Amino acid sequence: MYNRGDFHLHTNASDGKLNPKELIYTASIKGLDIISITDHDTTLSVEEGIREGLIKNIRVIPGIELSTIHNDESIHILGYFKDDKYKDEDFQNFLKDMDNYRIVRARKIVENLDTFFKIKLDYEKILDEAKGVIARPHIAKAIMNAGYKYDWKYIFDNLLSDDSPAYVQTKKISTAQGITMLKDLNALVVLAHPVLIKNSSIDEMLSFDFDGIEAIYPINTKKQKAYLKSKAKEYNKIITAGSDFHGITTSDTSHGVIGSVSLSNNELAIFVNALES
Repeated sequence: MYNRGDFHLHTNASDGKLNPKELIYTASIKGLDIISITDHDTTLSVEEGIREGLIKNIRVIPGIELSTIHNDESIHILGYFKDDKYKDEDFQNFLKDMDNYRIVRARKIVENLDTFFKIKLDYEKILDEAKGVIARPHIAKAIMNAGYKYDWKYIFDNLLSDDSPAYVQTKKISTAQGITMLKDLNALVVLAHPVLIKNSSIDEMLSFDFDGIEAIYPINTKKQKAYLKSKAKEYNKIITAGSDFHGITTSDTSHGVIGSVSLSNNELAIFVNALES
């Protein structure tokens, strides 16, 4: 029986700060005994995470946060794999294509920041510091490091937001396609941070074949959490909890720290049973 779980964690395989060993160590000192590594559009840290989890007596569920699109909005899907089907060659090739596009996208965002906001950045330096895996948090950090007097929240709300002229859409599939892809790989499929979705109602999103929703999330108010739990019950969905830990910078208030929210007791048992069914 598990006590506490955090099921939305990022490593440096996507846009997190910690490597898998560091992440597992941090989870252990936070008192977690079951977690999932859910990097953006990659499973590269999963194997090392599982090995480190065995050492620290933490169960690590292979996971992913898959980028999709619905109603002209980015919708993230959390996939929790019940076995090793995430190693499927076609799926991994698909993820590599998405990763290659991130490089092209990041270069265009840097160019757009200069064009629209007169913010000049060294793209090659950003790419080098990001270890080849580049995403918006790396660009935000570069803006601050270059001496521009913007904080993390301002950068994401104004310079790198979806409606900013500098923004470039990631290479995405539809939400329906993403759900089908993950279910074909024997994954439990959960709607990530529904509180962030603006263009679609929760009822519209739950018309998709999700197994659950991330009802417990760091920026949720008590009212939002209660509402999402009630919707999960109405639609017969499981609930999950995830801190969405990245650890890029202390000024990143849009994500939580490891274990800042967690799943426990009966809710955790239901989630684990769904994974093992």
